[in-house]
Amino acid sequence: MKILIIGTGGTIASKMTEVGYKSQLGVDEILEATGIDREGIDTIDLMNMDSTLIQPQDWVTMARAVYEHREDYDGIVITHGTDTLAYTSSMLSFMLRNIDLPVVLTGSMLPASEPNSDAPRNLRAAIRFAKEGVPGIFIAFMDKIMLGNRASKVHSHGLNAFQSINYPDVAYVKGEDVLYRISPEELKIGRGRPLLDTDINPDVAYMRLIPGLKPEFLKSVFESGCKGIVIEGYGVGGLPYRNRNVLSTVAEISRRIPVVMTTQAVYGGVDMSRYEVGRKALEAGVIPAGDMTKEATVTKLMWALGHANSVEDVRKIMTTNLAGELGDPGY
Repeated sequence: MKILIIGTGGTIASKMTEVGYKSQLGVDEILEATGIDREGIDTIDLMNMDSTLIQPQDWVTMARAVYEHREDYDGIVITHGTDTLAYTSSMLSFMLRNIDLPVVLTGSMLPASEPNSDAPRNLRAAIRFAKEGVPGIFIAFMDKIMLGNRASKVHSHGLNAFQSINYPDVAYVKGEDVLYRISPEELKIGRGRPLLDTDINPDVAYMRLIPGLKPEFLKSVFESGCKGIVIEGYGVGGLPYRNRNVLSTVAEISRRIPVVMTTQAVYGGVDMSRYEVGRKALEAGVIPAGDMTKEATVTKLMWALGHANSVEDVRKIMTTNLAGELGDPGY
């Protein structure tokens, strides 16, 4: 059983410096600090940075590295900073179509170099699940295995920082045992020939709806040259049209570029047919994000823009379940 660990930096790779924690450790140093047995494990230091600094081109680099090494290993682990880990795992699920081995992302809330770090626990769980042979993109954190495009970071300090949103945890790792909540067969989404597909357009804006939002703000975002907008709305989704008519502005914009609506609520997703304000938004051309996480919504829109020639093309992609990121629209 051969496992490859690809290092990208993050807290797990950090050491204290005069300017605060900074990503410095390579994967070999992380393995030494965590006391993990190196047998059957190869390592690559692909990049080494705080995940706040991760950019879309880095997702392409990671996807290519996984694709190029997939035939030589039984599983791949990626160590990554926690702040943008869910964005990376979501985008990899779209870029690595029909991936035929486990790709497990993990990190830690405390550096591997620090006492009582959660790095050994998380890295061991990631390696153990990578040996299971279940194809897909996953996140391992606090013994939980989560589908990579269904998880979000929900705590800025706590060790149990990630949760699976609107979808069960895939499995739990207890020592050498893997306890499944979802069978590997259920995780097979659109299986076919593995394909590296990194065409994206990252010119996406994300706006949070608040009481008093001026339509002019949305216009300025559109006029800045963005190619798609995600609006984080209230509850199950809708747009205000009283006093400040955001609805009419969105109706104008959505004829030119895709406008997608997600929700500020952590769980449940959007159901824009439920209320008048939501139905009016649908009539205005807004694309519902369903029960996707915000990270999956943003990265999927970037990926869709790289594969579409029209707003309707984007709508079709966004409302199609490509890699397990989207549930039944009738939920």
